[in-house]
Amino acid sequence: MTTSENKRGILVALDGSDYSFETVRYIRNIPSFKQKQIVLFTVFTGIPSRYRDLQQEAVFRSRMTEIRAWEGQRRRESEAYMADARQKLLDAGSSEQSVEIRVHEMEKGIARDIIAEAGKGYTALMVGKRGVNRVTGLTLGSVATKLIQKVSFLPLFLVGRDVRPGKVLIAFDGSEGCMRAVDCVGVMLKDSGYEINLANVVRHREDEIGFIADAEHVISAAFDEAIERLTAAGIPHSHISTQIITGAISRAETIVREAAQGGYGTIVVGRRGLSRINEFFMGRVSNKIIQLARGHAVWVVS
Repeated sequence: MTTSENKRGILVALDGSDYSFETVRYIRNIPSFKQKQIVLFTVFTGIPSRYRDLQQEAVFRSRMTEIRAWEGQRRRESEAYMADARQKLLDAGSSEQSVEIRVHEMEKGIARDIIAEAGKGYTALMVGKRGVNRVTGLTLGSVATKLIQKVSFLPLFLVGRDVRPGKVLIAFDGSEGCMRAVDCVGVMLKDSGYEINLANVVRHREDEIGFIADAEHVISAAFDEAIERLTAAGIPHSHISTQIITGAISRAETIVREAAQGGYGTIVVGRRGLSRINEFFMGRVSNKIIQLARGHAVWVVS
């Protein structure tokens, strides 16, 4: 991680909705995030330029006054929303210097403008999985979908509804991509005190007994490497656990079910990576986990 990444910290994309505010609630409940730089970013969509041009026409001139008043009101609402979000983080223990507000005038589109900002050297991008923008009526889920497709150059944190941070489940397949996810957890949560579980899921096979024995042999070395990386980052060894779940029909469904039953608020997945164990692409599993996980935050690490 470069110095510029450390300086910029986490980019949090907000849209003015109550659902989007879940990201702020999530951040304020993670102890280690209080020491990180947070940039609260929103794309403001005012009057489109093509409508501004209509003010030259006498028939539209009186309506433009009303439209400008509407735009001014929406801008004030957006600024108040962002100020409230910042204050919530300050009240939770973040410093004045560590939380910045950035209201960005839309240039190319909400998703594209977020992606452009995210490309300026942030550590991670965080966004709510859903939400409706008070100004545009745009469902943030559509924006989140575009971000999942396009943001492959930094970790993407997708926050669901009523997430309770505390325990972290890493969907672990032993691949290089998954190891990068492990490194991300180490950087982000080294001072959180959270329990971290590395969960490897083995699908059902007819030759299951022999296959599981081979898989356990291979994954044990990968587990050791992951634990070493986490402890080197500052995660206490006593806070790290591993498990192998066998006989699964669906890896994604098994991971989400384990997260729900085990009280894990955060699921961490690699965007994609060829598993050393059974040669499946983790990306397929990651996409399904994103769709299935409701009351969780899902970290997608490239």
